[in-house]
Amino acid sequence: MRFVLIAALAISALSVTGCTRWAMNHHLNNAYSAYDRGNCEQVMLELSKVERDSRARPYVWPEVSMMRGQCLERQKMFIDAAQTYQFIIAAYPQSEYAYRARARLETLQSLGHYPLRSAAAVKPTQF
Repeated sequence: MRFVLIAALAISALSVTGCTRWAMNHHLNNAYSAYDRGNCEQVMLELSKVERDSRARPYVWPEVSMMRGQCLERQKMFIDAAQTYQFIIAAYPQSEYAYRARARLETLQSLGHYPLRSAAAVKPTQF
């Protein structure tokens, strides 16, 4: 009897874990589909759902941040996108997404959407 109870608990735990992963993947796929359609509002909503489902799966976080940066670019929010890319580079320096983020930053800089100067170098004007 004890064996049946342990087996039932193990199966229950595995099914909950599988459902969470399935939901996370489902929302990530929805985000990619929405991005392909150009619907960045839907992308941001789906990415928020992925983040809620992925608390125990940090391997997906750089991918989510990368897609968020790409949507910010698409919405012409270039400074926000660049800051997102810098976050990816700082937080996940060894990931494939850090490599992609560096490339996006270079592209933004070459197009003139993101200056080489740092935000810390900007001094507020005095009245």
